[in-house]
Amino acid sequence: MPQEINLTAALKKYFGFDKFKGDQEHIIRNVLEGKDTFVLMPTGGGKSLCYQLPSLLMDGTAIVISPLIALMKNQVDVISNLSEHEGTAHYLNSSLNKAAIDQVKADILAGYTKLLYVAPESLTKEDNVEFLKSVKISFYAVDEAHCISEWGHDFRPEYRRIRPIVNEIGEAPIIALTATATDKVRSDIKKNLGIVDATEFKSSFNRPNLYYEVRAKTKDVDKDIIKFIKQHPGKSGIIYCLSRKKVEELAAILRANDIKAAAYHAGLDSTTRTQTQDAFLMEDIDVIVATIAFGMGIDKPDVRFVIHYDIPKSLEGYYQETGRAGRDGGEGICLAFYSSKDLDKLEKFMEGKPVAEQDIGRQLLVETAAYAETSVCRRKMLLHYFGEVYEKDNCGNCDNCLHPKTKIEAKDQLITVLNVIQLIKENFRSDYVIDFIIGKETEEILAHKHHELDEFGIGEDDDEKIWNPVIRQALIAGYIKKEVENYGLLKVTAAGKKFLKSPKSFMIVKDAEFSDDYEAEPEGGTGALDPTLSAMLRDLRKKVSKRLGRPPYVIFQDVSIDQMATDYPVTLEELKNIQGVGEGKVKQPYAKEFVDLIAKYCEENEIERQMDLRVRTVAKKSMLKVKIIQSIDRQVALDDIANAQGIDFDELLDEIEAIVYSGTKLNIDYFLEEVMDEDHIDDIYDYFAESDTDKLSVAQDELGKDYSEDEIRLVRIKFISEMAN
Repeated sequence: MPQEINLTAALKKYFGFDKFKGDQEHIIRNVLEGKDTFVLMPTGGGKSLCYQLPSLLMDGTAIVISPLIALMKNQVDVISNLSEHEGTAHYLNSSLNKAAIDQVKADILAGYTKLLYVAPESLTKEDNVEFLKSVKISFYAVDEAHCISEWGHDFRPEYRRIRPIVNEIGEAPIIALTATATDKVRSDIKKNLGIVDATEFKSSFNRPNLYYEVRAKTKDVDKDIIKFIKQHPGKSGIIYCLSRKKVEELAAILRANDIKAAAYHAGLDSTTRTQTQDAFLMEDIDVIVATIAFGMGIDKPDVRFVIHYDIPKSLEGYYQETGRAGRDGGEGICLAFYSSKDLDKLEKFMEGKPVAEQDIGRQLLVETAAYAETSVCRRKMLLHYFGEVYEKDNCGNCDNCLHPKTKIEAKDQLITVLNVIQLIKENFRSDYVIDFIIGKETEEILAHKHHELDEFGIGEDDDEKIWNPVIRQALIAGYIKKEVENYGLLKVTAAGKKFLKSPKSFMIVKDAEFSDDYEAEPEGGTGALDPTLSAMLRDLRKKVSKRLGRPPYVIFQDVSIDQMATDYPVTLEELKNIQGVGEGKVKQPYAKEFVDLIAKYCEENEIERQMDLRVRTVAKKSMLKVKIIQSIDRQVALDDIANAQGIDFDELLDEIEAIVYSGTKLNIDYFLEEVMDEDHIDDIYDYFAESDTDKLSVAQDELGKDYSEDEIRLVRIKFISEMAN
């Protein structure tokens, strides 16, 4: 390809742009010169153009290896719209039938096709390899190249086979492209593709237009998200959840609250996924709720917010997903909800995987937790993770910089950390270093006999919570480094050694504290917003309970009373949105007494109800609940129901309790008679009939050790079902 080609004219001719962005022109020239090329460019930087334009200018067909069918379809549509022949770009993957595959091959052989998108699985198919051997390949482009590395956020073993297949089809230059890669991932990619001498182009990871915020995940997380979306009406957004089940649930809740939302995950059929994607692009849908599979190939420049309902498995994954926001340079809000319980769940997911993989996974989680919990500039933290130095102390566009915490002096603590790292021969991770400093005799410390050292417990008089921020901020400041590929061992840098020789001020901010209770069922209520109304509702509940001869909690639980005194439901329809109140409860004659009392109270006290905060819930896990009810109606043993639904027995009891507490009658006598002694059933039933609380802990204390927790829960279900419904 002649060097003197006018690339700006070609850019204008094919894509209609007047000038290149960033390094695009240099990258394209490198490819045209037949050199291996490595491109690290954040989402929205214009990676695709780096292989699309040279493919149109070179002889032969460029093969683009991409993991996502959605991305292929999207890009083929774009290229087809730019060129005279609709066969200029094609894709070859499992979604095509034989006739379509034959058409693709015919266009390639006729010389029409300049760009062929293939999934790595399709590339390795024998008949495709044989066919491609007969084709002139201009170059290979490996998109989403981080999939090669086990240290990347989306490792795919089939990516490891790309180089051997390239050797078989016929060698040609390779361009590898990724939007996120740490130094470790970068060297993995180049080594595995056999392009260690590739010219490397690395753009800054900083996206100045993106605002980063992490919030504590509370039990009101759905409400927080709805409130946020209502404050940004008509704007496009993506919400990422870890599980398909949560995706379906949250999408349903959003729709119930008049938000145009749809679910997107790999469990949906390809037609539904394509329709959802198109509806999002055409703005018939404002919000997509998705697992991480969504958004990789979506070229929508005006996504205004990305919300992480669950904290992701790695910072690379987080960066990639937040990168969907504000690709046009406009507003992009990146909001993540965090609870350390989510980390526990993610760790559980790793069980059963090879030990090395678990180890990598845990280290990546440690980095994510550090990002979520830190009070330093989030931009600084993210860029440091990707090996980039952010010079400013305050970026002005993240929650920590807009609401900075007071800094405290930690010079002495840093000296302690640096000395300890050297003392234990730079051979341990940060959690081990902290355990040593605070004098915690863990199995590992005892095994290494480090508890016998004089310095063991050297920092036990300091606040335990200071050591994590000291280490994290010392990493950013460059006093210590973490050997990622070597299990995250901490090493003291030259700057750290210099600091020890002549210590100076080291100001840090303490980490934010996050509670773990977002999932917990509130014991004894949530604390009502309006204590006066709460007291009046409790009085009414007492009257109704005396009239009906049933304990007060059977009428409404405390949590329901507190929410009524917070949300002020004045109709039976609104009462259904209160936690623990379902269709069955609303049909009880006394339900109207409660809403009438609230309506009168609001009128007399001129209370303005915040309608926008009244979140309509949907029957969460409604399909599961329906299946449980149907199975109990058929008298299926409860343990068999749990096995059939893939949940443990405790979870099943949680679901059944939710069903009966919200007013649906269930008869589990058939199961109780099978597994419990009749006297036990009567004793527990009588206890609840006379007790003024349904709390499990109180029941266990009162009833004693002869009764198991499961027995008490089962009889409580029977009691609530018969007495309340």
